[in-house]
Formats: sequence, C-alpha cells, structure tokens
Amino acid sequence: MRDKILKTLSKNARLSSSDLAAMLDMSPEEIKQIISDMEDEGIICGYPTLINWDKTGDERVTAVIEVKTAPERGRGFDKIAARIYQFDEVKDVYLMSGNFDFTVIIDGSSMKEVARFVTNKLAPMESIVSCATYFVLKKYKEHGITIEKLHDTDERQLITP
Repeated sequence: MRDKILKTLSKNARLSSSDLAAMLDMSPEEIKQIISDMEDEGIICGYPTLINWDKTGDERVTAVIEVKTAPERGRGFDKIAARIYQFDEVKDVYLMSGNFDFTVIIDGSSMKEVARFVTNKLAPMESIVSCATYFVLKKYKEHGITIEKLHDTDERQLITP
C-alpha cells in the first residue's frame, strides 16, 4: 500500500488524505498514519512545488555541472557531496557512473551568477579536479510533469502531382 501512496503523491502531493483514502479504498486516518510513518523514516523527504519560471517575471538560469573529483582516502564521495550540497545555489547533487563523478544542478538569476558560483565556490574546493557547465535552454518536462506542452501539428508539406 505504501508504494501506491508514494506513486500517487509523486504525481500530485496536494491530494488530501481524504482524496487518497477514496482512491486507495482506505480510511483517511490510515493514510495519515502511513504518510507520517514514511516521513519519520525519511522515505518522504519533502513536498517541493514545481514552478515554470518562464511564466513569471523572475528570470532564472538552470545549469547542469559535471564535476570530476579526487576523493581523499577515508573521506570518499559522501563527504565531497555533503560539502557541495551545503551551498544554497545547489538544487540537486547526484553521484554518477561514467566519465565524471557528480552531476550538480543549480539555479541562478543569471549566467554570471552561475559562473561566479562555479569559479568562486565549487571549482576551488580541494577535491575538485574539473567542472564542465551546461546551461538549460528550455525545460519541457521536469519531475515527470510536462511543463511546456507542444502543439501536435503536422508540419509536413503536401506534395501533389
């Protein structure tokens, strides 16, 4: 049952316990208790709001940064990740497999602000070997939710004999 609650909440965290109870054939009290237990266990970590900043007057820039590191013996990747995610600018940090160690996603008010973060805070960290920064040009889907709906029009040109 926990799985069904989690899947439903991941699509719409605004559902009330009464709505969830009706959808899952449970009582609202059972739903509240299960959700409370999952919050206490750290399974549910928060309820973020997905905002389409392009529709507001607030200019935002999202950057994806590939980070290569040289972990110190005994400190490992977790210590480096903890130092990175402490910065307010950092939205997400992921340990990766492949050609680099971390993906760091940040939001800033401008490309200059992102550049300042990388050059003044991230790159100078003692375990960081290199950073490659990519700027998101447009978001179409985030957290499984379509942000920018595209019009399904047939753009093929009609050819007649």
